[in-house]
Amino acid sequence: MAGTFTKVALPQEVRERLERGEKLGVIDVREPAEWESGHIPNAKHIPLGVIGQRHGELDRSQPYIVVCRSGGRSGLACELLEELGYDVTNMAGGMSCWEGEFVCGI
Repeated sequence: MAGTFTKVALPQEVRERLERGEKLGVIDVREPAEWESGHIPNAKHIPLGVIGQRHGELDRSQPYIVVCRSGGRSGLACELLEELGYDVTNMAGGMSCWEGEFVCGI
């Protein structure tokens, strides 16, 4: 059922929610080189290829925003995580549309 995930938030909405201090986790599913080139502060890096094995690092009681470069991989990750019982939202447009703060490196 790839491509059917519909719970989506715009990058501006995500930024505003984070700035308000909302209890909201961010999961970045990009590859390591993409992550190191810049990511949302306090985001958790779990590449899409290993999210099935590492989802246990997440808290099912916390809502998460899932991001990638453009929204495709994060949509796939959202489908999987939702099936596993997580409250997840895909950030539309991904980091290519992010205008908020970001940090570089590991």
